Amino acid sequence: MLLVRGIGVVYGGAATGLMGILADGMLRGGGDVTGIIPRALTYREIAHEGIRDLRVVGSMHERKLLMAELADGFIALPGGTGTLEEILEVFTWTKLGIHAKPCGVLNAGGFYGLLDDLLNSFVGHGFLKEKHKKLLVIEEDPETLVEKLVQSEQDLKSYRL
Repeated sequence: MLLVRGIGVVYGGAATGLMGILADGMLRGGGDVTGIIPRALTYREIAHEGIRDLRVVGSMHERKLLMAELADGFIALPGGTGTLEEILEVFTWTKLGIHAKPCGVLNAGGFYGLLDDLLNSFVGHGFLKEKHKKLLVIEEDPETLVEKLVQSEQDLKSYRL
């Protein structure tokens, strides 16, 4: 679906996990893939060797900054604590107006249902405005998620706090 839309991928540069699988599929289809990996992780032999544009940086902070600079939007697939931390950071940056890039999570099999519940709890307790919660698109269907993020990108151009 990303290939058909001409959407490239900027990700953490590993050959493992769901993002490694996504990178493999993009590469097989001739898609544009940029990987950004901290030097320390290359020593653990998890760097994706098939990526032509694999950038090695000094730290996780450098990795996240460069990924945020290069990407036009952000999608989190089901993953671990690093994935959660990364999507919440860029979501917060959107909320604060640091950038105007759409953020979403693929709620495959209800994986991010508890995150949605938590954000709803933040809203209910007054720690997050509903309009800000809506800046994180949570969808179960990949095509619907991408479509909503494309629309969200257009909406964010006029977004004000």
